[in-house]
Amino acid sequence: MKKSTELRKHLRRGNVYRRNDLEKWSNSVDRHLTELLSDGTLQKLSQGLYYYPKESAFGIVPPDEKVLVRSFLKGSKFLLTSPNDYNRLGVGTTQLYNKRVVYNKKRHGELELGGRKFFFHIKPRFPKEVTQEFLLVDLVNNLDALAEDTKLVLSKVQSKIRTLDMEKLRQNVKAYGSIKAKKLFLPMLNTQCNQSYA
Repeated sequence: MKKSTELRKHLRRGNVYRRNDLEKWSNSVDRHLTELLSDGTLQKLSQGLYYYPKESAFGIVPPDEKVLVRSFLKGSKFLLTSPNDYNRLGVGTTQLYNKRVVYNKKRHGELELGGRKFFFHIKPRFPKEVTQEFLLVDLVNNLDALAEDTKLVLSKVQSKIRTLDMEKLRQNVKAYGSIKAKKLFLPMLNTQCNQSYA
């Protein structure tokens, strides 16, 4: 019987493990990892990061992106998003991007995890979840880096503001907006505010 059997008993399908996570179940983790990789029990996602695949009728299911990033960062303080999310706002963005963005406080740079590219950006602040208000601010923050018609998008952003929660948008602009975003949004928000009191 393989020595890795004891380690295998602790694994749960669909989970992503760091090498350090596995040390508590093995007295020879590198040898056991080699065995589990060679027999297909585990898949290597990147240096020191492993996946115990979940299977469906269609084959192996790739790891959930949030589980993957959480394991890689050793914590849950991050926000996972994509430029494709801007398309849900209805402000004229139409491009599709093969890109996942991770706002976090630990890592910066482009990394491949499990065959997928993630762009890690260190940010002092980011929300716990993606909202329309945050997405609109984030869109303006990143507009220069997108393959979009900037003038068209900005004109539609002005219309979109009227459909959102003004106070939530103001909070998002203040907390997460770049200098450029603040210059754009604050006059619009003040105009909306003045109109609402007129």
